[in-house]
Amino acid sequence: MDNLFQAINAKEKRNAKKFNIKEKKNNTLQSLLEVEHFLCQTKRAINSVKLYKILK
Repeated sequence: MDNLFQAINAKEKRNAKKFNIKEKKNNTLQSLLEVEHFLCQTKRAINSVKLYKILK
């Protein structure tokens, strides 16, 4: 009975997804770029509002 459980656990471990450093690195870089673009766009919007208030 124990051998059966050990065999099942070994099979599950082999089928488990492995941690992929390259994929995690690429995902992290993409997330950081998205945040950077969002902050840049927000800064531009704030500057536009300030300019509008000055020229008004």
